[in-house]
Amino acid sequence: MRYWWVNQNQTYRHEVQGGFLWSPKRKSDGGRNQFYDNMTLVQPGDIVLSFCDAEIKAVGVAQGGARSASKPAFGAVGDQWSDEGWYVPVEFAVVDTPVRPKSFIADLLPHLPEKYAPLQANGNGNQGVYLASITEVFAAVILGKMGLSTTDLGFGQDGDETNNSKDDEAQINTEGRTDIGATQKQQLVLARRGQGVFRANVRLNERRCRITGVADVRFLVASHIKPWRDCSDQEKLDGCNGLLLSPHVDRLFDRGWISFSDDGSVLRSKKLPEEICTGWGLGAASTSTPFGTKQAAYMDYHRMHVFQA
Repeated sequence: MRYWWVNQNQTYRHEVQGGFLWSPKRKSDGGRNQFYDNMTLVQPGDIVLSFCDAEIKAVGVAQGGARSASKPAFGAVGDQWSDEGWYVPVEFAVVDTPVRPKSFIADLLPHLPEKYAPLQANGNGNQGVYLASITEVFAAVILGKMGLSTTDLGFGQDGDETNNSKDDEAQINTEGRTDIGATQKQQLVLARRGQGVFRANVRLNERRCRITGVADVRFLVASHIKPWRDCSDQEKLDGCNGLLLSPHVDRLFDRGWISFSDDGSVLRSKKLPEEICTGWGLGAASTSTPFGTKQAAYMDYHRMHVFQA
């Protein structure tokens, strides 16, 4: 895990509310900018401290790495920036007690980087800084002043960006294989999206969404229990490795916010907000039909490797 400081005086509202960081790739004269280059170094799970109006107002967790993207809708802000830059998904939480680093600069000075520091020695922000790398100790001092630690921020990685990247890589590898024919390749790729033979096989085992009770298959997603990217060819198409789920339930299951016991009862992650449980009807599952032996084996994998207990 790495720790970052982002100056958001102009873009705080857009980036914190929108859940992202964005920067140009180069300076207006075409030259390199270390604070823009830092965007490419961010990894899922990294901690980001948001500095605006001389205060740390929000703390974020990176959900994925940088990718090229058009400039977001900043309005009049950033007219001088190029239209293409680096985009990093970050989920922010606005803190209850913002802190002003200048008021405790003496505690921060021993941990201030010698180069590319986000603050001056007097505690004022360094102009021209966007995304700066900071040490864990530097971040811990600031979080401590807010009564927080890196282990109790109350939010974390959704994992969507990372998992999509792994799935994309696995799909590219599948499409490049020479040991299987074009038809089998197509079915394996379609299975990633819950379509084709895989969907048909799942429907032989499942009749409805186990949470909502919806049985109209037009509104259900064929979801892999063991993630597609981790499956063998046979497992990718195995109907026992699938559930029919309502789209919002599929999202929760795919990201490990929920799972199921072998008896069919719902398991909810301790990290899942109660408002989601209530609003999405997770308190009263429609069915608790036990899983067959083969399905139970796949579900055991999901509980072990996907579920965020």
